[in-house]
Amino acid sequence: MIALLAAGHSPVYPCHVPPHEMRSHPIGTGPFKFVEFKPNETIRVTRNPDYWKNGRPYLDGIEYTIIPNRSTAILAFIAGKFDMTFPFQVTIPLLKDVKSQAPQAICELSPTNARSTLLVNHREPLFANPDLRRAMALSLDRKAFIDILSEGQNRIGGAMMPPPEGVWGLPPDMLKTLPGYDPDVLKNHAQARQLMEKLGYARESPLKVKVSVRNAAIFRDPAVILIDQLKEIYIDGELDAVETVNWFPKVARRDYQIGFNITGSGVDDPDALFYENYGCGSERNWTGYCNREVEKLFDQQSTEGDQEKRKKLVWDMDRKLQEDGASPIIAHERLATCWQPQVKGLTIMVNSIYNGWRFEDVWLDK
Repeated sequence: MIALLAAGHSPVYPCHVPPHEMRSHPIGTGPFKFVEFKPNETIRVTRNPDYWKNGRPYLDGIEYTIIPNRSTAILAFIAGKFDMTFPFQVTIPLLKDVKSQAPQAICELSPTNARSTLLVNHREPLFANPDLRRAMALSLDRKAFIDILSEGQNRIGGAMMPPPEGVWGLPPDMLKTLPGYDPDVLKNHAQARQLMEKLGYARESPLKVKVSVRNAAIFRDPAVILIDQLKEIYIDGELDAVETVNWFPKVARRDYQIGFNITGSGVDDPDALFYENYGCGSERNWTGYCNREVEKLFDQQSTEGDQEKRKKLVWDMDRKLQEDGASPIIAHERLATCWQPQVKGLTIMVNSIYNGWRFEDVWLDK
């Protein structure tokens, strides 16, 4: 509970201010006060003189410049226009550019506690079939995803963030026993084709589906690889690129067949992940997966005081989710943050993309 209260998902703000006003002019108790938001341009905040921590923050203010194209933003950082990149926005290829063109920059590659997933709409009668979901899980060549997209830096894991940074992640020997996690990809594909043939599909008569994805490169590129891998098991996918403003309403309505998504968690704790992403009535359970027996384990592990016993319950749940094809995990993301040498006091968290950005201890040595 303490970790969750300290997370970026737990802001404190006045209850008498209507939500529509909070969206346009937020008021809170953080180290900085809102000044201005210009859509597609900038967000500016200024030092909060009434911050509860005496002497903090050090900075007089922060200006966030909104640049939709990631490569353009990195070039501006290299040119010295910005003191730091947006957190966790530097991919492995871009990291090479930074190191070669701005050798003075300090960069840190770290896990984000965000996982790329194959979304399967369990509310669609076709995908309610566990054999079809298992076949899709068996189609995933995770190593190929990781090698292509992150040059081997992303990690293979179950639902929970894998070790060593992840406290609750499945051990590698357990992972290998789950559908699609055997490193023998050819064997996995052969098993998947057998399942698909039993369902009446073949190379000459594939299953035609739309693969929905947010219309941004970080989502589209992996979705193209996913479509290519699904072809190996007689699934002919058509890319359905959805603008971000429409993406979340679409998946919330379960208005899709299958898709690709990257999902982050507020903190590396089972309560933060299982209830939110796999609970039967959860708003963020995009796939509509519901297993009441597994859900009982959510409560059981949450009230277990012995951490080793709790870890075993978490492993049991994670294993069951992968066996059910709840939302097959493709990889766990590792991304970099870079800053100029004058930025001091910055600590990069490893348990969430949302934590550690109060900037209360950051200062500039200029």
